[in-house]
Formats: sequence, C-alpha cells, structure tokens
Amino acid sequence: MTAAKTTRANSASLEQRLTEAGGPVKLLRSAPLGPYTFPIIPPEYTNWRDEQRAWKEGVALLELSYHMAELHLRGPQALALLAHLGVNRFDPFPVKRAKQLVLASHDGFLIGDVILFREEEEFFRLVGAPCGSDWVQFHAETGDWQVEVDRDDPLSIRSGDRDVYRVQLQGPLALQLMRDVTDGKLPEIGFFHVGEFKIAGRTVRALRHGMAGEPGFELYGPWKEQSIIRAALDRAGEKYGMRKVGALAYATTAQESGWMPVPLPAIYHGTQMRTYRQWLTTSHLETVGSLGGSFLSHDIVDYYVDPVEVGYGPLIDFDRDFIGRDALRSKVKNPTRKKVTLLWNKEDVAAIQRDALFPTGVPPKYINTPYSMYATFESDAVLQGERAAGVSQWSAYSSNARSFISLALVNLEHSEPGTELTMLWGEPDSARAPVEKHEAREIRVTVAPAPLFEKVIKTGRVRG
Repeated sequence: MTAAKTTRANSASLEQRLTEAGGPVKLLRSAPLGPYTFPIIPPEYTNWRDEQRAWKEGVALLELSYHMAELHLRGPQALALLAHLGVNRFDPFPVKRAKQLVLASHDGFLIGDVILFREEEEFFRLVGAPCGSDWVQFHAETGDWQVEVDRDDPLSIRSGDRDVYRVQLQGPLALQLMRDVTDGKLPEIGFFHVGEFKIAGRTVRALRHGMAGEPGFELYGPWKEQSIIRAALDRAGEKYGMRKVGALAYATTAQESGWMPVPLPAIYHGTQMRTYRQWLTTSHLETVGSLGGSFLSHDIVDYYVDPVEVGYGPLIDFDRDFIGRDALRSKVKNPTRKKVTLLWNKEDVAAIQRDALFPTGVPPKYINTPYSMYATFESDAVLQGERAAGVSQWSAYSSNARSFISLALVNLEHSEPGTELTMLWGEPDSARAPVEKHEAREIRVTVAPAPLFEKVIKTGRVRG
C-alpha cells in the first residue's frame, strides 16, 4: 500500500536498449563496461599475493563499506514480500539472524542472491551485488505491499556518508583477534547469526560466517563511528600480522569459496519480465553490464544459471508458494549440470602469457592477474574434445591454490574431480573496445570440487 518511490532519472530503460540493439546478446556483447572496479580502496595495501594468503594462513581485513549495494525494507509486510520472492525457508527467521536470500525468475533461473539481515521485527537489510536488490525493490515499489524502501547505493555511483560501515575479518586467526579487540567479551555467535558487542566502547554487530573455507566475522555499525573501530582493529591486528586486502585480492575471494557473485541475471527474455525491464534504467548494472568470453550463443537463455546447479537446492522451501517454485521443482528432479572448480593447466597459461606479451603473430588474449575477468559477466566454453561440456563463469589466480582457477557449470557426466577438460580462452572478433585483437587458445583444465578448499579450519586442504 505504501511503498517509498525512488526518484528515477529520465534515462532509457533496459527494454528500450534491447530494442535498439536488436536483442540481449547483441546489447551485452557490445557494452563497453569492463569488470567491476572497487571504489575507494587501493589495488594493493601491501601486495596481492600476501593479501590472498592472509585469509588462508593468518587474518585478513576485507573492506565492504564502499562497494556493496544495500536495500532497506521496513513495514508489516516486508517479510511477506521477501517470502513471495525468495526461494528460502522463512519460518523461523528471528531477529538478529541472516540468510542468503536466493531469487529466481518465473521459469526457475537465477536472478541473484544477497545476504538478508533481520535487524528488527519489521526492518530487513539486503546486502550484496545489485541484481538481487533491484528485483526486490521493483516489487516493493510497484506491488501492493505495506513496505517502505530505502536504497543505500555504493560509492561507485554516489558520494557522501552511508548508513553503516562494513568490514570482514577472515582467516584462522580471526577468532583470536576478535576476542582481543572485544576485551575477552565476544559472545558466542552461531553460523549466520548476528551478535552484538562493544569495541572501543562502541556498539558493533557482526555476522558470523566464513569465506574460502575459513572462519570470519562481518562487522558493521554507524558510519560515523568507523574510524574508532578501524583504529581498534588495527591495534589488535598487529599481534596477528593482520593484512588489509586491496581491490585486486578482494576480487578473487569468491573463486576459492565456490560462490558465483554475479552470474548473468535471468531477466532479458520473455514477456513476464518485460515490466521489470521497462523499470530498469541506465543507472542499473543490468542495463549497462557487458558479457564476455568464448561461449557463443544467439539465445540469451543459454547464458543463464539456475539455483539448483549452483548449489542452492537445499535452501529451497517447496512447502509454500514463491516466484519460480514449479520450475525449480522440475530442475531439482532433473539436474543437468553441477558447479565445480576448474584448475587451469600451468604450462598452457604460461604459454598464453608469453605469447601475449611477446607475440610472433596474432597474440592470444592476455590473462589479467590476479583477476582475469574482462567483462561484467563471464562465459567461457568448456569442452571435452569437440563436444560442449559446460561453461566457465568466474576466474582468477589464487596464491593459495598456486593456480589460475575458475568456477564452472559442467554437465553431470564431466563433474567428477580429476576429469580433464578443455576451456577455450578468448573472445575473437569482439565488439567491445576493452578487448584487444587476439586469437582464441585452448587451456587444459582439471575438475576439482567447489569450494576448492574444505570448509574445515582444522585441515585447510585442497579437496579432491
């Protein structure tokens, strides 16, 4: 009934852009935008190799204050709206709990996921990449819901103070550091629970979770108090050799953890999404984002993923209605692909880098290090011989794995760890200015589990 409307600029809608471009693949394949650039923080605080190792071997401080999109929902029907959109179980969902909210299209493909915090009985905070929160905001503003909406955009597209600061402490020494900085008064916080305590006399909340197989805490509090909290963390962190993580290393966290942060949202096809595409404008990532990689199809649906194949099947609550339920029921019964990690062959990678830097003919596509993506959304063809075997979607170099790795969806018959496949690297004849002239090259890859590392602090071994 009472939705707070966002002021919308007089800019073209996604639907208009699709019509002008001649379809979604043409629009995305010609978009000039490159990979996401993290605002404010430097590329490296020390060096990205040691910063990567810190979350596996010691303790790392990761900065979320500037780049995460936040959407705040308040009102008596906020939970009902979220239950209408999310595939998750919401009963029970008490205050000071969080969950990974998974959002599906009507035909069961993935739109996005965000971390959902229940801060108060009628106050919910959605944090993450914008594709998920955009979908929720659209329904809040255009539907008949008793909910108020407040959007807190990242500093990549706005300036000024935000609602809260947000930092992560990750690694095997994170718990000891947290005990020290809270003067031994850190409460017991269960996984994906939110605890409240004091640091330097200021109230802090923290989400207990993990990344890349290591324990972690996501701390947040009022924006104006961040300098006090940061100073306290710096002092306590000296004892443990805490490293701050710059933008280069931060962009590589998801590959080890097995999480696909920004798959292409399933919104570009069909009449059911038309109203949403008309709502989205050029201020939204979905409208200006780019698609890159060697996997080529004229059908945009071929670039989508679904919640089941990326590992969210156990989160789905089929005992109630939500958008996409019937389609997801079919996908659970008939899975065709599985999420895996691909370990890239070192000799093939070295040959590509050599020939890209010192070419004797048409060079291959240079592999950026450590973050190798060169578009907003990545799709590289994975093959077994001449036959399609899957799609690689999120890649980087990992100092902890000592390898380039990528998250991929491969056909079930190719998903056993140790299976040897080939990935086609490059995007010849690209219409995108950020992509240099090059020829495609094959890289041998070996299937490994996703996440790559066991989520058990006692081992830290590579799985497989």
